[in-house]
Amino acid sequence: MRRTSIIASPRQGRKLQDKQSERDHRQLRIDKVGVRGLRFPIQVRDKANAVQNTVAVIGLFVDLPKEFKGTHMSRFIEVLNAHGGVVHVENIPDILYALQEKLHAATSHLEMEFPFFMAKRAPASGKQSVMDYVARFDAAACRREIDFVLTVKANVTTLCPCSKAISARGAHNQRGEVTVQVRFQKPIWIEDLIAIMERSASSELYALLKREDEKAVTERAYDNPVFVEDLVRNVALKLNAHPDVTWYKVEAENQESIHNHNAYACIEKG
Repeated sequence: MRRTSIIASPRQGRKLQDKQSERDHRQLRIDKVGVRGLRFPIQVRDKANAVQNTVAVIGLFVDLPKEFKGTHMSRFIEVLNAHGGVVHVENIPDILYALQEKLHAATSHLEMEFPFFMAKRAPASGKQSVMDYVARFDAAACRREIDFVLTVKANVTTLCPCSKAISARGAHNQRGEVTVQVRFQKPIWIEDLIAIMERSASSELYALLKREDEKAVTERAYDNPVFVEDLVRNVALKLNAHPDVTWYKVEAENQESIHNHNAYACIEKG
């Protein structure tokens, strides 16, 4: 019988080095370090259906004291997965606190951006289709104090008031993207922010339009011309009237149809 022998490697049994925990002598604190671009299933509140399942692109970060060389990237993923296979929005504070504890940090940050879907009916035919929007959560914890910003993006139609006033036939219009960021004292529905943006434009958009719907949308836009300046002001007025909004930033960018550039406007409160 042949006898085999196993020769141990010189590295076997040796303790693995923890390079991240070594001291750094450059005396520079890092404000945010972590992981970004991680896709993960999440569950958000849905006004029509109680909850909505979607997929977010997530970033997780903490501060790094000046004396440490690096952070432990695997621990961010451990914290996220420790809260289950699906992240619920209500778990965000728990995740932030867990990051602080796991990575011995004073501050923690979480960002997640995801598609949000709504069923909409066409204005004339009543045909139903699904529209997608972009929503984003930016949350930060300093010890136990949390700052939370909700961002929602919606595409709309805008028709130029100047073009309508000076043209004998028709008026040029374009698709515009509206971005609203808010801080609030009570939770605000994503759908409510979408409604505010869409009502502030010349017309809202739809995924499915029949001929009678196209006629209705075209005429609605023609009857309600707005500059990009009008658009942000219309949104800001509605947010000013909202009792739970404590801060906002409204941006609008029109993809001009007769210029080789875009039109942009921004209003920030607070």
